[in-house]
Amino acid sequence: MTDTLAAVSPLRRRMIDDMMLRNLSPATQRSYLHAVTKFSRYFGRSPDRLGLEDVRAFQVYLVSQGISWPALNQTVCALRFF
Repeated sequence: MTDTLAAVSPLRRRMIDDMMLRNLSPATQRSYLHAVTKFSRYFGRSPDRLGLEDVRAFQVYLVSQGISWPALNQTVCALRFF
């Protein structure tokens, strides 16, 4: 288990710790991590190097891809949490 924890970036570890502090369910934690990962991969940069205009551009992209309202809302909540 120590090897698994060592492979997690400090930024991801902090987000996980913050979600645990706020007592988010495991499903919500997985969903938020997935949303931030997708956001980061879309731009090809670390999420801490992206700004508000990037969040907006990502939302526009998701809507253009036909994302459902609940999925978009959860993504926005995840990025806001981050």
